[in-house]
Amino acid sequence: MDVVLRRYRTEQQVSDVWETRERVVVALTGGRESETVLRRAARIAKRSGGADLMAVHVLRGDGLAATGVGAADRVRRMAEGVGASFHTVVGESVDDALLDFARGANATQLVLGTSRRSRLARVFAPGIGARVVQESGPIDVHMVTHSAAGRALRLPRLRNGLPAGRQALGWVTAVLAPAAATVIGIALTDWVDLSTDVVLYFLATVLAALAGGLGPALLAALLGGLLLNFFLSSPLYSLAIANPGNVITVSTMLLVGVLVALVVDRAARRAEQAVRARAEAALLASFARTVLTRSDPLPRLLDRVRETWALQSVALLEQGEDRVWRRVACTGDAGACDRPEKADVDVVVDEGLHLVGTGRALPAADRRLLEVVGGQALLALRGQRAEAGAADAERRAAANETRGALLSAVGHDLCSPLTSIKAAAGSLRDEHLPLGPDDRAELLATVEESADRLTGLVDNLLDSSRLAAGAVTPLLAPVGYDEVAATALLGLEGADRVRVEIDEDLPDVLADAGLLDRVLANVVDNALRHGGTEVVLRASAYSDRVELRVVDRGRGVAPRERDALFAAFQRLGDRDATSGLGLGLSVAQGLTVVMGGELTAEDTPGGGPTVVISLPAAPVGAAR
Repeated sequence: MDVVLRRYRTEQQVSDVWETRERVVVALTGGRESETVLRRAARIAKRSGGADLMAVHVLRGDGLAATGVGAADRVRRMAEGVGASFHTVVGESVDDALLDFARGANATQLVLGTSRRSRLARVFAPGIGARVVQESGPIDVHMVTHSAAGRALRLPRLRNGLPAGRQALGWVTAVLAPAAATVIGIALTDWVDLSTDVVLYFLATVLAALAGGLGPALLAALLGGLLLNFFLSSPLYSLAIANPGNVITVSTMLLVGVLVALVVDRAARRAEQAVRARAEAALLASFARTVLTRSDPLPRLLDRVRETWALQSVALLEQGEDRVWRRVACTGDAGACDRPEKADVDVVVDEGLHLVGTGRALPAADRRLLEVVGGQALLALRGQRAEAGAADAERRAAANETRGALLSAVGHDLCSPLTSIKAAAGSLRDEHLPLGPDDRAELLATVEESADRLTGLVDNLLDSSRLAAGAVTPLLAPVGYDEVAATALLGLEGADRVRVEIDEDLPDVLADAGLLDRVLANVVDNALRHGGTEVVLRASAYSDRVELRVVDRGRGVAPRERDALFAAFQRLGDRDATSGLGLGLSVAQGLTVVMGGELTAEDTPGGGPTVVISLPAAPVGAAR
């Protein structure tokens, strides 16, 4: 339920915390105070009724480590020691990364240590803890004191939303623009007054602010004030301020520079957020298209995730009832992802299902996007399993239907000849039953006819089983339709109603003579049982194929029923169950396909069905 709620909040862009259950997030730096902060967080989680405890370690987005190289591993071991899940995120701003992670995890409490920076440093900037408290909203923040608090002297870090290249341009502009204003002011001394020079320096300050933000604007304002006072205001070439108005001018330049820089910085941040939002929307649309359009979307989706975030490997891990993690799908280095604890990125998709990645840690904002992708992976996995379940159910249903049809058919078609054989044999063995020679001959003929029916039924069952198992291997050789027709009609009941119109000059076909004999016998027997008074065999050559048509004038077959005509245990239009198992045409089609041919049905001109046996023509001059 928590996973579904978190995915809904991410998709609907809900940033507020919904307190469905207590969840405690503790921020660990990897420093000496980490153990103290972690144990305090564990006690808070325990007092909260066994709340979930999540430890998070923030890495600087610029690649500079604030602690030692082994800090993350050390913190991971400490977290596992108190039963906390461990997560690593990357962020330009530690407080923003912490709050993004806490909101994404739907945390109710956030625990972090007090700042190690000195009071002097906190005068210039309040520190991470203070900013977290101010921006935490409904999340309760616990500040834990420790022995290292207030002992480190660090200068405040100026925050800038502009890219590094633009900031460099701003610093260059902060130096060159005031210098250019000075040169212009000196060159035009005879034509402009001091107010014009002040406007030039204002322009230089605004240009520096537009180009580089707050820092360059402050430098341009200070440098412009000094140059104005030294070169263009009385007394010249002296930093002494004769006119108190110059102080107001310099102060105004500083204020203008700060205001413009703040506007530029805010606009740059908004532009960056807009660009990121468009990129995220495009990524999510692309991922969704992969899930919806691919027949097997999960491997491709994980591959897209690995390419998008430049990860070494990405895997979907599932924990079974035996508490062992198994890879449902994986891309990249398969051996790198086998447990969530070893992954650099671990996103909980569902209970017992994690999306993990290796290669590098991801920023908190990317983790929130990855949670949505995890939801899409879950949908893809459920779709695959539902499709597999449906296919399995369909196979089971088909098997049950086949089993039922087989039992129904066998129940009659085997019992009927067995009953005839038993009755005839009993009559022949009865010494008290007076039987003449004609009666005995008739009973013996009944036994023989019933035994032939049993043999045909068993042969069809065996052929059907061999075809299903792929155990039929044809011995292909040139053979003529006229030769096969002559042998296939031998022993068929009603063969006298078959008229053969096969030209002996037709090319031979490439087939197994024995299998083709069975195919033609089954097709003709089916036509004699269900067709009209006469069956005609005609053959013709077309391109590299030779076709044999078995034509009868019986009841036709509707186009929608033609595929079912060759299905096993189908007896279309039969009103009783005395005409066989319904395997004749199914076996004939299977044997024809094995020989590289086709068995199809078409309408007979004037009414009735025609079954077409199409086989490849044998090469000219091929030896029989």
